[in-house]
Amino acid sequence: MSDPQSDADRIRAKRLAKLQAGRSPPESTEASSASTPSQPPSVTNMEATPVKPRQSLSTSHPSAVQQLPQLPLKRKAPLSATDKVELSSWEDESITRIFKVTLDRSTAERSNYDLVWLKNLRAELLSEGRGQTSPLRSSGEILDRLLIARLELDPHTMSDDLEYVPVLASLPAQMTVFEYLVGCWKRLNKARNDLLRRNPVKEMQQASVLLEKIRGLVISYAGLNLQDPEMFPQPQGRDVGPSELVKPLLSLSMLSSPLASSSPADNSLDPIEVEPFLQDLARRFEPDNEIDSVLGPVVLQLLSHSSLARPEGIGGGDSSWRAVVTGVEVLVRVKSIAVMFTRLPEWNPPHATAASIEMSSLMGPLCRLGVFSREWPYIAETYFSDPSNRSRSDVESSYASLRGTVKSLQSSLFSIFNTLARASPEAKEAVLEYFATVVKLNVKRAGMQVDPHTVASDSFMINLHSVLLRFAEPFMDARYSKMDRIDPLYFAVSNRIDVKEETRIKATSEEAAQWAEEHRQGAGPPNFISEIFYLCNAMAHYGYLRTIQTYEDFGKHLDDLQRHHDMINGDRSWVGTPFQARTEATLNQCKLEMAKIQAHQLAFRVQLLEPDSVFRYTGFNNFVSTWLIRKVDPRGSHPQTTVELPLPQEVPMSFRVLPEYILEDVIEYFLFVVRHSPNSLDLSGKEELIVFALTFLMSTWCIKNPFLKAKINEAIFYGVLPYGHERNGILSGLLNSHPLALKNLIPAMTHFYIGVFIHTRNIAYILKAVWDSPIHREALNTEAKNVEKFVRFVNLMINDVTYLMDESLSELTQIHNLQAEMADQAAWQARPTQYRRERENTLRGLERHASGYTTLGKSTVGLLRDFTAETKAPFMMPEIVNRLAAMLDYNLEALVGPKCSELRVKEPEKYNFNPRHLLNDILQVYLNLSDEEEFARAVANDGRTYKPELFETAINKARKISLKPESELEQLHAFAIKVAETKATIEQEEDLGEIPEEFLDPLMYTLMRDPVTLPSSHVVIDRATIKSHLLSDAKDPFNRSPLSFSEVLPNPELKARIDAFVTERRSQAAAGRKPAGDSGNMDAAMD
Repeated sequence: MSDPQSDADRIRAKRLAKLQAGRSPPESTEASSASTPSQPPSVTNMEATPVKPRQSLSTSHPSAVQQLPQLPLKRKAPLSATDKVELSSWEDESITRIFKVTLDRSTAERSNYDLVWLKNLRAELLSEGRGQTSPLRSSGEILDRLLIARLELDPHTMSDDLEYVPVLASLPAQMTVFEYLVGCWKRLNKARNDLLRRNPVKEMQQASVLLEKIRGLVISYAGLNLQDPEMFPQPQGRDVGPSELVKPLLSLSMLSSPLASSSPADNSLDPIEVEPFLQDLARRFEPDNEIDSVLGPVVLQLLSHSSLARPEGIGGGDSSWRAVVTGVEVLVRVKSIAVMFTRLPEWNPPHATAASIEMSSLMGPLCRLGVFSREWPYIAETYFSDPSNRSRSDVESSYASLRGTVKSLQSSLFSIFNTLARASPEAKEAVLEYFATVVKLNVKRAGMQVDPHTVASDSFMINLHSVLLRFAEPFMDARYSKMDRIDPLYFAVSNRIDVKEETRIKATSEEAAQWAEEHRQGAGPPNFISEIFYLCNAMAHYGYLRTIQTYEDFGKHLDDLQRHHDMINGDRSWVGTPFQARTEATLNQCKLEMAKIQAHQLAFRVQLLEPDSVFRYTGFNNFVSTWLIRKVDPRGSHPQTTVELPLPQEVPMSFRVLPEYILEDVIEYFLFVVRHSPNSLDLSGKEELIVFALTFLMSTWCIKNPFLKAKINEAIFYGVLPYGHERNGILSGLLNSHPLALKNLIPAMTHFYIGVFIHTRNIAYILKAVWDSPIHREALNTEAKNVEKFVRFVNLMINDVTYLMDESLSELTQIHNLQAEMADQAAWQARPTQYRRERENTLRGLERHASGYTTLGKSTVGLLRDFTAETKAPFMMPEIVNRLAAMLDYNLEALVGPKCSELRVKEPEKYNFNPRHLLNDILQVYLNLSDEEEFARAVANDGRTYKPELFETAINKARKISLKPESELEQLHAFAIKVAETKATIEQEEDLGEIPEEFLDPLMYTLMRDPVTLPSSHVVIDRATIKSHLLSDAKDPFNRSPLSFSEVLPNPELKARIDAFVTERRSQAAAGRKPAGDSGNMDAAMD
């Protein structure tokens, strides 16, 4: 058998070699024999390396100490020169007290073996010739031998040495190596404080050096134990290694459940001691990045704590996840540990996917905490169960609780990332690259029909976005003084955000690539402000805005389920049939599904509409909208000097090549807030929204996508809908007072109405909200002076009225017929079940559509009423007046003609149908234009609908229901007589007999008055006809080639022939109507 003493020496040498390998700079040691161990390298190293002065405990943990009450301390007076002890005695006493070891048996016995007698080490030292001239004492020369000898002791070892059995028996059976070293570290700090306070020795410098040697040794072995906990004997059944430092980190949070070790307080880190201990570890292992292997496993274990993956997340009663947050905050306060965070491979895993990065990256498990029901269904199920039966106060209470928690989490996340970014330039770059990686991996979140399991979660993306918003706050001051620091060449010089596949605002991919190439040379790297600005935009696009879309989809799904439920419940044919049980089960399942979706909606609202988050994002959105305007402002000084509108037709390329999502997200977020939390804009956002909207509605050529232009208009539309105390919405006040709105709103609306070929019905609501302002009405009159532009606007308005009124009245007629059919119960029940079900489905579909059409039709007719009262000339243009008259006559007949009874439906208010109000508006349009000769002639010319008795019927009905005052009815009666007389005159004038084919308009088949030739198709057509056509369609109606009115060619020769023909036929007609001797009969007829 080998010698036990020799085996122990070999183990000791191996451990010393491991310790030596972890030190910098390493020193070579001579091989030692079993009987004569070499001087431990750690001691030599500590002597050779200057020791940095260590801060006192109070300065190393300022935050903790500042929280302690300032109590007067009783200080022991320093010892006088005669009372000071010898350095060797103080050294022996201090080492004995710190390590709790002794080389003297009697000393151990007197302490009842609280001091451990190192019998074997004593024998080794005696064999080396020590202790011959003086008693053996603990000294700095044998520090690491003392410590190793103590660490090697195993209380569970069996010994035949009866003299040593009491020593082994007195060892704490369950104390781990790390706990022992922590106890040494705490006693060391006490010894250092005593040294500084009492000055017990003359050689203070040597004494301080000794204590720092002890500190270095204790911290070195503590770090090595964290790496290799099996290096020395450990108690059975205890968690050792990194988890031993994780526990005190978790104990820092006062809100966490008790997670601390059950070890005695003397051997565990108190909360105020954790940070100083971490600082000591960092100082010792920072060189050559040794800290990565020492504290890296601790960080990984802390951030993979089970509390971060519990189903209840932040909503459960156990708030131990807060302890993880606090532990991370304390770790990153130490600069070298913060840098280490971003150096770990897990910080930004190279092979992470969109779905895995929130679990595989270092900060991911912490950043994915939240309330969104897809990843945290417990929140919706617990806080918002049975939503239809919850009171408003109950829901608000749940909101307050959860929002407070979310705010706390997001504040801590920013604190952590901010500390990391400030730790070093390399750490800052790593933080930015982590954000960029999340963006790159999650571009699919912006797609349609995305499987949520293939991308990062909503909570993860929104929490990172909240961090970026806080990073952006310093450069978003009220005066926008740092706006020019945003690098306009960012996408040319940086590849951090890949926009190659992104749609640009108004540029092709080739144009964008060429622009980037031209500006890449000589440009410097972007600054931190630019990085945060563009990353925040990208994270919002793939994060916050996609979550908003999910929330909106919940609403659409809920509407679909409600319609499905109503359809089944409305069809009672299943009652009393074998299908009744199955149908009732389907209805119950539908109700459960609707309740579930409502709970999801409430959970989403917690974070999406949290007031502080909305305020912060609104501030950033204001900044981006202002920045976009400055990009297109020729002076580049907005908002210091307000942008002049309209903008130049030449759009800067630096604006055109921007990703479209930057502009789109500004609109989408404004739209979301205006719809769901308009009061959030009371503090800021209303003015920015109006300026942004007017800028791009007045200058629609700056944006290529017509749907984006329509969304800008939609945001203003929702802003004028009634909300709270605002009868005309939250934007009405500014629209009627802001200088830019007073000058540009009416021109912007007309320009947008003309330039965007999308249903522009929302404009009627916007103009209604500002119509009481005389300044806006005057602006309309000014706009009407631009005849060509305003005529196009009026033409489109008439198109809308025609379409909406035709659809609404048609569907109301169908509803009337279906309701009449169902009212005859005997005949209805005799119909087959399938027939009844189909008719009921048809009725429900008509009811859904009719409400929208009637509402929009009513508002557009109201707009027409107001415009014709304010300005008449544009409505009298030849290409307008005939269409206007025909549309009015058609709708008047529908409301008061023989078939008006077909518009009578049950519950007309259900469809927003008010025939009295509609009739009043149409009659008012007649009254507004009644003094215009062209209008009277146009009404008389309406050969399809006009009948003299139509006006009489309308006047009688209006008088019967007191719709108009008598004075207006008399005015309307006079107009009806005027139209009848004009009709008689026209019939006399237009009795031209058979008209040659070449004189007839090819579209209207009426006599041309001013023929023109189309340049591409060479078709001859009447000027008024083609002008009216081009107002709605800028193409040749015969070959669909592009055509503008300025390109048509006059045909004077044909016009002269037509004029001669008309003159000839009228002369012939006049001669035929006046035979000799017949004048008396005509006079009698006139009488």
